[in-house]
Amino acid sequence: MSGHSKWSQIKRQKGAADVKRGAVFSKLTNTIILAAKKGSDPNSNFTLKMAIEKARSANMPKENIDRAVKRGTGELGEQSIEEFLFEALGPSNIGILVEGATDNKNRTISEIRGILNKYRGKLAGSGAVTYMFDRMGKIIIGLSGKNREDIELKIIDSGVQDYQDEQDVLVSYTDPAKLEKIKEILEEENLEVKEAGLSWEPKNTIEISQEAGQKILNLLEELENIDGVTGVYPNFDISTNLDINIKNPSNDLRAKETP
Repeated sequence: MSGHSKWSQIKRQKGAADVKRGAVFSKLTNTIILAAKKGSDPNSNFTLKMAIEKARSANMPKENIDRAVKRGTGELGEQSIEEFLFEALGPSNIGILVEGATDNKNRTISEIRGILNKYRGKLAGSGAVTYMFDRMGKIIIGLSGKNREDIELKIIDSGVQDYQDEQDVLVSYTDPAKLEKIKEILEEENLEVKEAGLSWEPKNTIEISQEAGQKILNLLEELENIDGVTGVYPNFDISTNLDINIKNPSNDLRAKETP
């Protein structure tokens, strides 16, 4: 892999801002509903298992999670939640993938288009941006109170394709088909798996200026704040030493870090 994610690292360095719980729960609910359509048992539905784990880490009440699962299986009526992946071009001609699940695709695409227009970006046709990215499994491992070298050795032995150090965590990348197995191996090694899921990682990245960087970070933040959007993935490179303001960092966004 030549491109790596460091957008989450930038946000951690700048400090986490308060996130509206209702908005986060809405995104998580849609993700659980969509996953539960493939089966209500998380032991046999890994996508649902990951969605539930993410909801629990966000302190989503158990009754909310259970209700979302039942909505997905149809026990509480049919739910018209649709999965989407929109492709876009942003400032400095960067590629952006916007992923999520929504009960109103027309409304969501209208919101995305409006924000892109605000920053002189635009939606792109199918295949115009996805070729710039690889679909990867991504596992974030905590380092608190543990020997970093020991953790790195365990990560390497688990069979990951690559990993990177982001100060307080190690981020490992896997073949999507091996994500579940590698996550199990790491947990059996008593490592703290803070988050696991699928991600879009850039094959190569575009270097941008500080001025362009601020504009792009604001654009990504606004896209992430749309109900239904669960991931925004850009393919730019920006130095973490730049004096960049992040107004309301929320969910995990991505950019590249050179290993």
